[in-house]
Amino acid sequence: MNWMAKARPTPTAGTVAPKPGPAGALTSSMNLRISNGLKDFLWLLSDVPRCRVLDLGPIWQSTVSFFVDKGYRISAEDLLRNWKDFLSAEEERLRLAPVGGEEEGVTQLELAEKFLAGALQYPAETYQGVLAWDLLDYFGAEALPCLMERLFGLLNPGGAILALFHSRPPERFHRYRIVDSQTVELVPEPTLIVHKRVLQNREILDLFGRFRSSKTFVRRDQVREALFLK
Repeated sequence: MNWMAKARPTPTAGTVAPKPGPAGALTSSMNLRISNGLKDFLWLLSDVPRCRVLDLGPIWQSTVSFFVDKGYRISAEDLLRNWKDFLSAEEERLRLAPVGGEEEGVTQLELAEKFLAGALQYPAETYQGVLAWDLLDYFGAEALPCLMERLFGLLNPGGAILALFHSRPPERFHRYRIVDSQTVELVPEPTLIVHKRVLQNREILDLFGRFRSSKTFVRRDQVREALFLK
């Protein structure tokens, strides 16, 4: 898949395009967000037969129905919740371990490697698309390269990954579910994991260094959308 090689569809007569609000605008009553990143993500996948997509957030019926109606095969793995549960279990295990044991001083990299021994267990090059949402903002610097290596391996060549990055720590924790092909609903939930840090542009590009191209959508709501192609 390629932005330059893939022609965008020409609207047919009688087709009325939806009227998006201001870039990055939220409808406060429903927390709806216009997402150009999602629109281009779907456009890139649109001509892949039996396209397989991995959603790394919670399972939402609206998101599942959206992809099933398009003939896509959708999988979901709530990676952030699983990471939180894993860290809690590791903390309890270390608390009960004998003082001075070998488990003391475990690094974030070692924790990430242990976590990924049981998470994201799919064959290589299984998916044409991955929805990472903003979960990369919630992993520490040592754990991120390990996670990115796994996500890269899960994507088919030419596959796309959509990720969101906060330009400042978010005021409230949200999860994301798809409303339509250009709209995402932000669902407020109790904080699962504290936001780790704001990733700068160079850090993001370094994380996705093995991907061959990228496209970024800068939003006025302090959230950047980034689309990367393998």
